[in-house]
Amino acid sequence: MKTDRQPPKDIDEYIAQCPPKVQVILEKVRATIRKAAPKAKEKISYGMPTFALEGNLVYFAAWKEHIGLYPPVPRGDAQLMNDASVYAGPKGNLQFPLDQPIPYGLITRIVKAQVQENLKRSEARRATKKRRSAVKGSSVSKLAKTR
Repeated sequence: MKTDRQPPKDIDEYIAQCPPKVQVILEKVRATIRKAAPKAKEKISYGMPTFALEGNLVYFAAWKEHIGLYPPVPRGDAQLMNDASVYAGPKGNLQFPLDQPIPYGLITRIVKAQVQENLKRSEARRATKKRRSAVKGSSVSKLAKTR
């Protein structure tokens, strides 16, 4: 929730700044994410609770009338994208109204898909870095430098 307080140092502090009813929901969202991505690390980023695994995985935040989940749903799973579209907010983020049941199962599916996306992206970066390193060390590269 937007307040005039100092930015929270960690997720516990963020949740403690919210109304009691919202705290319960945020703790359950946090537990849902933790269960779906047990190796992810918790932190605060952009003033929001964040889970990171090979890069930022998912953010969540409490607002006056909804819980926001960021980033947008990973592409590639048409059913997941369709299921999440009901909660689509501006810029592709998801908004779960506080006056409706929070779709924890959907959050689990989104986080698991995002984990796969982050791991795939991380592996591609490592492969690219390896190729560049191999090219730098190759005799072709050394020959080009001597000319």
